[in-house]
Amino acid sequence: TKSYLSPPAGLQSLSVLGQTGWSVTYTSTHICALKGSTVDIGCSYSYPNNRNRGIMFRERFWFIRNEYYGPVDLRTDPDYTGRVEYQFHEKDCTLRITDLRESDSAEYKFRFMTNQYGGSYTGSPGVTLTVTDLQVKRRKSSAHTELQCHSSCDVIDPPSYVWYKNGQKIEEETSLRVSVGGDDSSYSCAVKGHEGYRSLPSVSVSPSAEIVEGSSVTLTCSSDANPAASYTWYKEDGQTPLSKEWWLSFSSIQPSDSGQYYCTAENDLGKRTSESIFIDPPSVSVRPSGEIKEGTSVTLTCSSEANPAATFVWYKINGRTPLSKERQLFFSSIQPSDSGQYYCIAANTVGSRTSEYVSINVKCEWE
Repeated sequence: TKSYLSPPAGLQSLSVLGQTGWSVTYTSTHICALKGSTVDIGCSYSYPNNRNRGIMFRERFWFIRNEYYGPVDLRTDPDYTGRVEYQFHEKDCTLRITDLRESDSAEYKFRFMTNQYGGSYTGSPGVTLTVTDLQVKRRKSSAHTELQCHSSCDVIDPPSYVWYKNGQKIEEETSLRVSVGGDDSSYSCAVKGHEGYRSLPSVSVSPSAEIVEGSSVTLTCSSDANPAASYTWYKEDGQTPLSKEWWLSFSSIQPSDSGQYYCTAENDLGKRTSESIFIDPPSVSVRPSGEIKEGTSVTLTCSSEANPAATFVWYKINGRTPLSKERQLFFSSIQPSDSGQYYCIAANTVGSRTSEYVSINVKCEWE
């Protein structure tokens, strides 16, 4: 069954008044709705009721875009084909949009036009619709894992949630965040009253800490879909599946593996796509790349394609003191005492990654 999202209770309607007797009234000015659901944007309108003037409608429609020739009827927009319904009845001008997409987030306005000179009116400002999906975000500690049901806006006010463990409802748990043990169970969430629209499949990286070039890394996709789902992994906008298992493993991860990965979970009821997860092991290079002689200048460079942009720190193996907080570590006159293994750490708000070790062997000038 489909659930229809109406404006949250307690919000006052907005009446947009124009010429005497002309108005458009929206039930709410801001609506938050779930991806895949159906939303009703309530609306009513009025105009001078003078039968002697023979007022007749020429057009009534909703729009989000203006072209050079005027507003574009939502029913003619290819992005909304088959998903828009106008519920025009007397003074009712409610708009219904089905199978909501995040790209439907916009300001919607109603416009009506009559056969009278100057007899057209647009309800402006309109109704701001925000379409959100749900994601389970994890924060791990040594003792437990905290889960958060994340959305870009509140579907109901006050927010209330339903949590599921391996597809089974967790009774009496309605808060935004829940604390769970360190097991491998699959968790999902839904907004109370809209249980048909659960959170996306979740993805995780193991190990969850620093990713070092050459190390083993596993991406995991989990979903509590019922019937059980089949999984497929993709990289960025790639069309070729990388794996049809619930995991994607790298036995020795390389900088060429950097990028965004996502999974799909599919069963007889449909297909869901996870959020993307970013993998970025930094790489290091040495210039000059050949034999390094005492007294020459040497530059080590740390490269990362992280987004947001990363900050860098250089270390010598077994050393705790940072040697540089720049992308490059520079030796103006390298000495035999500088011989050893070096590595860099690239960090941003998403996390930190450690490069492979690079060995420097300085040949003495008199050798």
